[in-house]
Amino acid sequence: MLRVVQLIDLLSTWIGKCFGWMIMVLTFSVGYEVFVRYVLNKPTTWAFDVSYISYGALFMMAGAYALSRNGQVRADVVYRLLRPRTQAIMDLTLHILFYFPAVLAFIWSGWNFARMSFMFKELSIFSPAGIPVFPLKMLIPLTGVVLFIQGIAEVLRCILCIRDGEWPPRVQDVEETEVLILQQQKAMAAPGDAPAKGH
Repeated sequence: MLRVVQLIDLLSTWIGKCFGWMIMVLTFSVGYEVFVRYVLNKPTTWAFDVSYISYGALFMMAGAYALSRNGQVRADVVYRLLRPRTQAIMDLTLHILFYFPAVLAFIWSGWNFARMSFMFKELSIFSPAGIPVFPLKMLIPLTGVVLFIQGIAEVLRCILCIRDGEWPPRVQDVEETEVLILQQQKAMAAPGDAPAKGH
């Protein structure tokens, strides 16, 4: 089971990091628009469309990656005080009752949006540039599928925790700045690292 979880996490990581490059497209388009608008006084007709399409693609397709890292927003005031097995039972129940039905509804409705948008080769209505938006809408059901697959990994993670009494390790490729600062302070405060006093 752990191997399956790791493979799904790897898939979510790969997809999330691939779409993470959209931040470069977003940065370039916004930066270019600011320059030509305020320096050259020649605003573009496409920058707004490119920015929201880039951000939308990044936001949707990085969702499973965030879930694989346990990076989603969670109101865990009480949750973090519970034993891991109790947390896992709660997570498993919530996944079955709410997560999977919501993701399936997302896939179903997203497929209808994407199909119609593709059929009409939908273009943006926000600018005269006529930027195609149907590729973005086609990402909606794909996002749902990736979230569904990552949900399977989360359910398996819960089952492993219920069985073993502790959460299986997650891949960590990013650390919060606060965590790194605390680790540095602990390393500096360690007795073996204390500088020798002068004579």
